Amino acid sequence: MSEDRNSKSLGSEGASASGREEIIAGLNEDLAREYKAIIQYVVFSSALKGAEYSDIAEQLKIHASQELAHALEVARQIDYLGGTPTMKSKEAESSEDSKEMLEIDLRAEQETIKNYKERIVQAERAQEFALSAKLREIIAQEQDHEIDLKDALGLS
Repeated sequence: MSEDRNSKSLGSEGASASGREEIIAGLNEDLAREYKAIIQYVVFSSALKGAEYSDIAEQLKIHASQELAHALEVARQIDYLGGTPTMKSKEAESSEDSKEMLEIDLRAEQETIKNYKERIVQAERAQEFALSAKLREIIAQEQDHEIDLKDALGLS
């Protein structure tokens, strides 16, 4: 991306350079979390053991593809804002226990939702309303994932 896109102050038309940098940094953290989610969902969908987990194992495969779509959208938004999407993932967690795998995924979804809510506040403060709208769409799917995981764990 050009230096001009990062260094211009946009005044009332959008985020200042420092505001954009803050959003880009946050989005890169979000992107790293999406990569982590993809890895965990791919592995856990194959590693879950027990008949009681067969339905959620299939759901996790769907979650993995949705997380990939989220990662692609977040990377697109980072590029649009003049940043470079990260290539680093947050460290994936693991377990040999099926229930614990789902608990790990549930905690990750809840953290992701919390962080996207913060990013929406930043985006709206910076008058990046299209970004805010895209993040709201992502949160809706993340909340569906949370519901699926709670159902599988008997928490809803």
